[in-house]
Amino acid sequence: MTKQSVTRAVFDEVMVPNYNPQQMVPVRGLGSRVWDQDDNEYIDFAGGIAVTALGHSHPAMVATLKEQADKIWHLSNTFTNEPALRLAKKLCDATFADKVFFCNSGTEANEAAFKLARKYSYDNVGPEKHEIISFEQSFHGRSLFTVSVGGQKKYREGFEPVPAGITHLPYNDIEALKAAISERTCAVVLEPIQGEGGVINADVEFVKAARELCDQYGALLVFDEVQTGAGRTGSFFAYQKYGVTPDILTSAKSLGGGIPIGAMLTTDKCAGSLNFGTHGSTYGGNPLACAIAEVVVDEINQPAVLEAVEAKRALFVEGLEAINAKHHIFKETRGLGLLIGVELVEQWHGKAALFLAAAREQGLMMLVAGPKVLRMAPSLIIPDEDIKQGLAKLEAAIESVINSEES
Repeated sequence: MTKQSVTRAVFDEVMVPNYNPQQMVPVRGLGSRVWDQDDNEYIDFAGGIAVTALGHSHPAMVATLKEQADKIWHLSNTFTNEPALRLAKKLCDATFADKVFFCNSGTEANEAAFKLARKYSYDNVGPEKHEIISFEQSFHGRSLFTVSVGGQKKYREGFEPVPAGITHLPYNDIEALKAAISERTCAVVLEPIQGEGGVINADVEFVKAARELCDQYGALLVFDEVQTGAGRTGSFFAYQKYGVTPDILTSAKSLGGGIPIGAMLTTDKCAGSLNFGTHGSTYGGNPLACAIAEVVVDEINQPAVLEAVEAKRALFVEGLEAINAKHHIFKETRGLGLLIGVELVEQWHGKAALFLAAAREQGLMMLVAGPKVLRMAPSLIIPDEDIKQGLAKLEAAIESVINSEES
């Protein structure tokens, strides 16, 4: 088969315009380095939006992909398979969970979680206990249900009417939560760190209050750990850092290291409400994805790797502070582990994309979290030297933006 030559311009010809990808087209990756069609090299601080947790072309993942490809790729859920069973067992052993549901993405994991929360309350109380409490600036996915639970109005506009019975409160506001929760509440849904909302950490007191209030009113506590899970914060899941255990937890992104997979984890108490025929996913739990995710779990969920995440964060923070001492451009550094958000000072609010573009020109791939926050979510095993070189490129990008704005 002859492969057709393509460029970035082909995107505008044939793809729905819901994305606006950068002009360069990456074609190859190794570790925390990426090369484009013109063989330009980049250091990757983006991590596929917190996905490529073991970097690009990790040898253990590649070997497992080839091995499983020679065995079986897909069966459908009229059968089970060995990789899915092994992965589910490892996730349960590593967490509070007793049961796992596999799907293909964070959106699907959250869809399953929200359906389970309503179904559990329907089964145990009745249809009146269906209300979901979420938080402003949260992000839970792009399906109609998950975008409705998400707390960013811009993602719901044009798709109304959306599912009812969902309330959005200020994040980290315990009093607002106390005032809103009731016997009609079936679930409180929160991200331990709001990723898309600006990399904003939940206060420990807020998370503990959410747990206590859910217990008081018979509601389920749902943690969306799609972005914070699978080692991203320096513990296997962020809830373990907070010392607060949810009833339902969702995972994706880093869990597959770049292979599409999502998981909803829950307790025996809740799991029974998703009984036979109530929910499903054609590709969810397929042996190829689960075999690779098992390798990711094995590689990440070990003390040396998780401790190194904390050390690498310290290296990032030290470098960012040194940049700020020179340029006075950062207001605050947030996040945990290798989910890092840096808010720009007010004069640069709304201009985060300028730094993203300048970084690309310097050979650095990174992210934003809204128009005023630079976001980094690199490989959890990124070499220290790549961190240092990447931060040097970031400083050069910052200098170029400052100089161009002043001229």
